[in-house]
Amino acid sequence: MKIAKEFSRFAKDYNQHNIIQAEVAKQLVHSLNLKSYERILDIGCGRGEVCKNLEDNLINFTHFCGVDMAVGMLDLHPKRDSIILVNGDFSLENTFTNLPYSRYDVVLSSSALQWSQNLDITLLNISKLSDKAYFSIFTSGTFSSLHKFANINSPIYSDLYLRDKIDKYFNAKYEVINYKLYFGTVYEMLRYIKESGISGGKAQLSFKEIKRVMCEYPLKYLEFEVIFVKAISKV
Repeated sequence: MKIAKEFSRFAKDYNQHNIIQAEVAKQLVHSLNLKSYERILDIGCGRGEVCKNLEDNLINFTHFCGVDMAVGMLDLHPKRDSIILVNGDFSLENTFTNLPYSRYDVVLSSSALQWSQNLDITLLNISKLSDKAYFSIFTSGTFSSLHKFANINSPIYSDLYLRDKIDKYFNAKYEVINYKLYFGTVYEMLRYIKESGISGGKAQLSFKEIKRVMCEYPLKYLEFEVIFVKAISKV
């Protein structure tokens, strides 16, 4: 069942470019059923939204390993002796072979797997690392009205494609949550897309097309579609 959640772009409790990602990480961590883990692996850990939410929810861990492709994001991640951060592309096999542990109690990934260039490699290796995994993944339903208006294709995977790939390696339960984020102007909306990272840094509109969107686009909100996954490895 789809649940709609709505946010104002100007909500004071959220980072200005991280509103939806922060809420998604919060929702993902909230779904964990234990309060203590020996080893946690976070794929696409970014600046540490998952790690911060573990702490906020009093979920303890002895060892936490975070993996991300962007060194700049890892620089912002919380750091202490129990946290190991790895700079690596989770689309590549060698990233997984270079992790500090061969097994983890649970693998988490929030707002990251939509950017895997090879989901088979990513998911197969995750399934080997732990019996349990929790994912939150943006789908091609994100920005759907804007994409339709501008006649462009989403750069990320569809819900059905993600389920097909995940089902190859896991027995999984799915929930789709839709979010809306409201803006004062279409310009602010387009600026958010550019600076939030959700578009993957891909410029898909020409200057002429951007001007048309700013003048004619009828909506003052962006849509986000996220699939939440509770997965048990088949390996």
